[in-house]
Amino acid sequence: MRVQFFAAHWGNNELAPQVFIDRVKQAGFDGIEMSLPLDAAAREDWTGRIAAAGLGLIAAQWETVFHPTFEPHRAALAELLHNACAARPLHVNSHTGKDYFTPAQNRELLELAAAISRQHGVPIVHEIHRSRFSGHPMLLLPYLERMPELELTADLSHWCCACESLLEDQPHTLAATLPHVRHIHARVGHAQGPQVADFRAPEAQAALQAHLAWWDEVIRLRRAAGAQRMTLTPEFGPVPYTQTLPYTQKEVSNAWELNVAMLELLRARYAS
Repeated sequence: MRVQFFAAHWGNNELAPQVFIDRVKQAGFDGIEMSLPLDAAAREDWTGRIAAAGLGLIAAQWETVFHPTFEPHRAALAELLHNACAARPLHVNSHTGKDYFTPAQNRELLELAAAISRQHGVPIVHEIHRSRFSGHPMLLLPYLERMPELELTADLSHWCCACESLLEDQPHTLAATLPHVRHIHARVGHAQGPQVADFRAPEAQAALQAHLAWWDEVIRLRRAAGAQRMTLTPEFGPVPYTQTLPYTQKEVSNAWELNVAMLELLRARYAS
């Protein structure tokens, strides 16, 4: 199985496209994960540059979170998923639904995504994320039981935060969820937040080892299933995900540096 590593455009939006692409290439990533512009010319400029650099593309859809009511969320989701699929990415990572939408409403959104996926022939995976339909294990599990075909992006840092734990007491939750994972956001969270200050620090080692164990199990499951590819995106994010000192607002760590360091750790771990 080929394990590929993608650089998150999130947190690098201030860089010109070619500057960011060159930075990604130099760091050794296999591709880019990003939310694509709705303007077709701008989208094609990005995709052309990414292809010319020999990089892969995962399209991210997250703008619908800014639509608090169902119908605007549904309309935005459809537009953004069609736009993402039009770029012919390896897959689309979607922030889908809301934790306060009804189960029927969230299922309607998941079914909409499945129909768009079939129309374009592009897989759409749904991210485990706070405030979405998957924001807590007990929110997600009923959907997996009713829709066993669901495919997920594992960003389990969000569940650490939501459950105030490293999920030590929920092996059943992980056993039910990890077989559905097709993409990983490799950020390390902790019991009080979705991002440790620096995963290399001694005080972060328990959290790091918990996340590595989850990711190892996903890789094992995908290899056992005969999958041809697995994708991971180191995703330490900008302020306020990156913590700052009070008053000065000085960042305590550098997200890009952490993402490159995570790339190096995971490439060595999953190279075979």
